[in-house]
Amino acid sequence: MEKEKAISGNIVDISVLKRLFVFAQPYIKQFWLVTFLTISLAILTPIRPWLIQRVIDNHVAYGDYQGLVFWTLVLVSLLVIQAVVQYYHTYMSNWLGQFIIKDIRIKLFRHLEHLRLKFFDNTPIGRLVTRNVSDIETLSEVFSTGIAGIIADILQLLVILGFMLYQSWELTLVSLSLLPVLLFATYIFKEKVKVSFNQVRAAVSNLNSFVQEHITGMNIVQIFNAEKREYEKFKEINKEHLNANVKAVFYYATYFPVAEIIQAAGIGLIVWYGAGEVIQEQLTFGVLIAFIMYIQMFFRPIRMIADRFNTLQMGIVASNRILDLMDSEEHIVDNGSIDPETIKGEVKFENVWFAYNGEDWVLKDINFDVKHGGSLALVGATGAGKSSIINLLNRFYEINKGSIKVDGISVRDYELANLRKHIAVVLQDVFLFSDSIYNNITLRNPDISRAKVVEAAELVGAKTFIERLPGGFDYNVMERGSTLSVGQRQLISFVRAMVYDPKIIVLDEATSSVDTETEELIQEAIQKLMKGRTSIVIAHRLSTIQNADKILVLDKGEIVEEGTHNQLLEREGYYAQLHQMQFKEVVS
Repeated sequence: MEKEKAISGNIVDISVLKRLFVFAQPYIKQFWLVTFLTISLAILTPIRPWLIQRVIDNHVAYGDYQGLVFWTLVLVSLLVIQAVVQYYHTYMSNWLGQFIIKDIRIKLFRHLEHLRLKFFDNTPIGRLVTRNVSDIETLSEVFSTGIAGIIADILQLLVILGFMLYQSWELTLVSLSLLPVLLFATYIFKEKVKVSFNQVRAAVSNLNSFVQEHITGMNIVQIFNAEKREYEKFKEINKEHLNANVKAVFYYATYFPVAEIIQAAGIGLIVWYGAGEVIQEQLTFGVLIAFIMYIQMFFRPIRMIADRFNTLQMGIVASNRILDLMDSEEHIVDNGSIDPETIKGEVKFENVWFAYNGEDWVLKDINFDVKHGGSLALVGATGAGKSSIINLLNRFYEINKGSIKVDGISVRDYELANLRKHIAVVLQDVFLFSDSIYNNITLRNPDISRAKVVEAAELVGAKTFIERLPGGFDYNVMERGSTLSVGQRQLISFVRAMVYDPKIIVLDEATSSVDTETEELIQEAIQKLMKGRTSIVIAHRLSTIQNADKILVLDKGEIVEEGTHNQLLEREGYYAQLHQMQFKEVVS
């Protein structure tokens, strides 16, 4: 399993921020509301110490009880207003973040749906899950607490500094004399946590990939007694995840006590210098109390800014990963404009060459055609290129040279959705979602009625076993159809193909995984399914393709023989040898 490396992000990456704020455009009113609330909080918070100073100096010092009561009520009202503003600020900023990441997650999933299969061949599924879930969740903090929080903290610092300078510039200088020490500690903390957070995100991605991959392949792990080895590997990856998080925790545990000590020392300096000024009547007691409150308010945003910058930086890192995925050019180009209501189903391959990587050719100069309603069988050893032909017909992959035509028109000229709706594929390894049998057959297509599903199931021979299940067609097959047998899953895949009424039917080893009794059950259904349709059949069991109009024998990506079943037997070549071997197996 390829590990993901930690990558660094630039906090002031304007290009990334611009692209992110495109997603905020539908919520621009809410964005400006959050901005207004942010500014309001920055102004409201520092007013409280100033009011307390006024109460102490102008009313408490002179025993003005009525004035004290009045300004106390003003203070209480200010606190209520601040609490309400804080509530809406917190709610709206998080609301904004959640709605934006909802849109980003939808767009990213939509993008994933249109990527070539080659992309998924080379990318761990766990990593894609991390992008679509964890990274996007991290990104939400950019909008909810990152940018808004930093702006609020900076504005609050400026307003507090303005109040402090207005009341006493000398005491302001004394109060902030330790500020350079705090800023230096904050910078060190920010840099250290940035590195550790990068390591945490990479560790999370690696952990997700490993867990997803091994849960999916747990049967292989158990079959080959690899539990202990994989357990040790998991412990190693989990330890990397632990170490990355512990390192981040260490920096937090170190920084915040240091910041508290610096703040306490700043308050001590204020008390020492300010008390002397009060004694000498150069400063009022109210101003001294206000400055103690100011310095607490001043140091808190600085501590929070360091944390918010790291949050923002991690959001930028996550953004880079998400945007890189969105920028992937591994998508299928769908420039076709032909959208016929129906097709005949004639298929023609002309001088087709194809390689998954470079010029490591999987198919070499493939030529064949299948007429409307005709049948073509593909035979060959594993890796001969049979399944690749099917993938190219559906445009899951793009050919390197040559052309593939349906009804005389290049497959690239069809709208992709229109091309694929006329082609149904029944695979050897049937994939079923954790859902009802009905939804697995229709794939939630509202145009397919239940009556049509029942009719197709009866035709295939699947209706009997489906109706015996609890809930019948509404029975949940669980993940990958684990509650059904291989034969039952295969029968459901036949029903799925039939209800879509394709003009081209592809059977990729469709009966190789079923027992003889089940195979006999679906052979008649296969004939009905193929009737009137162009069919391409890949099979190891030669008994299933003896009636094909044409058989192609593939070897190492090339067509080495072609003809009918009887013609190929008469040639006594590769096909005849394969047939003889299977005949001996049946007899024995």
